[in-house]
Amino acid sequence: MPTISNDFSIQLIEKSNLEQVNWEKLEFGKIFSDHMFLMEYSNGEWHSGKIMPFQEIPMHPAMSALHYGQSIFEGLKAYRTKDGEVNIFRPDQNAHRFAESAERMCMPVVPEDLFIASIKALINIDRNWVPDQDGYSLYIRPFMFATDAMVGIKPSDTYKFMILTSPVGMYYAEPVRVKIEEFYTRAAVGGVGRAKAAGNYGASLYPAKQCQLAGFHQLVWTDAKEHKYIEESGTMNIIFQIGGKLITPSEDADTILRGITKRTVLEIARNWGVEVEERQVSVEEIITAIKNGTLEDAFGAGTAATIAQIAVIGYRDEKLNLPAFETRTLSNKIKAHLDAIKSGEEPDLYGWNVRV
Repeated sequence: MPTISNDFSIQLIEKSNLEQVNWEKLEFGKIFSDHMFLMEYSNGEWHSGKIMPFQEIPMHPAMSALHYGQSIFEGLKAYRTKDGEVNIFRPDQNAHRFAESAERMCMPVVPEDLFIASIKALINIDRNWVPDQDGYSLYIRPFMFATDAMVGIKPSDTYKFMILTSPVGMYYAEPVRVKIEEFYTRAAVGGVGRAKAAGNYGASLYPAKQCQLAGFHQLVWTDAKEHKYIEESGTMNIIFQIGGKLITPSEDADTILRGITKRTVLEIARNWGVEVEERQVSVEEIITAIKNGTLEDAFGAGTAATIAQIAVIGYRDEKLNLPAFETRTLSNKIKAHLDAIKSGEEPDLYGWNVRV
C-alpha cells in the first residue's frame, strides 16, 4: 500500500535504474529518474498528488491537449553541492511563470507553495539521481496538459500536472552559431509568446531545422511586424555587451518569455556595478557594433545551457565572427560566479538556492 507524506501518496519503484546510466554518454533529456509526480484537476480543484514509479500514462484519443494545444511546461535544475547536499535553483520564479502561463492558456493555476512542495518531495526521493560531476545537474520538467475526452473547442475542465526529472550534462559543448531570422516569427504582439506553451516550441521547429541545415545551431528571433528588432535566441534570452554595458531586449512586450536565467545574470551584473540596459535592440545596432569592433560579447541565457556563448552571427549572406569567447571577461566571470553559488563554493547572498 502507498504511504502518505506531505499530503502526497508515495509508491516507490522496486529496483532503481540508476546503475544502468552511462554517465559518459548522457544525452540531454533522454534518461529519466526512477519516479515522477502526478496530480489531477477536476471539479474546480487540485486533488492530492502522488509520487509513483516513472511509467507511461494512458490517454484518450480525444484528449483536448492533443487537439487544441492546452499544454504548458517549465524547466529548472537541482544541483549537488560540494558538501553533498542538494539545492534547487530559484523554483519560486518558475512557479510564478508557470502560473502566468496557465492563466494565458486558460488553465488552472498550481499554487506556488504546492508547485515547490511537489518538486522538493520528488527530488528528495530521487536525490541520488542528482549528479556530482562538474557541469552536470538534474533537470526538472514540470508540465500541465488538458485531459477532457471531448472533441470540442473550449477550455478543458480536467487537467494533469506532472513532474519528470532527468540527469543532464552540458547542453552545448561549444560556442554556438546563430542566424538572424527575417521571415519566420516566434511570437506576435497579443499572442502567447510570454507563456511557456508547448505550441510556441512546435511552431519553431521548422525554421530552426532550416537554420541548422545552413550550418547554424539556432535562430535569433526578430519582431513579427518588421523583423527589425531582436527578441530571443532559439529557446534562450539573448544578451549583448557593447561599450561595457549589458544590453538585452526588454520583456515589456508580451512576445518575449521572462527568462529566469537572464534575470539572474542581470541581477548579478547590476550588483557588480555593471550598467544594464533593457530596451528595444535593433538588428542594425548589433550588426554595426560587430563590424566596428564595439561588440564585446553576445550570449544566450537559459535554464538548459545557463550561458551559451555566441561565436558567429549569420545575417543575410554574411557570417560575422564575434570576439573569442576566452577573452570575454564579464560573461565568463558571471557564469563562474553563478556555478559557484549553485555548487555551494560561494555563499548564496541572494537566497536563490532552496535546500532539499
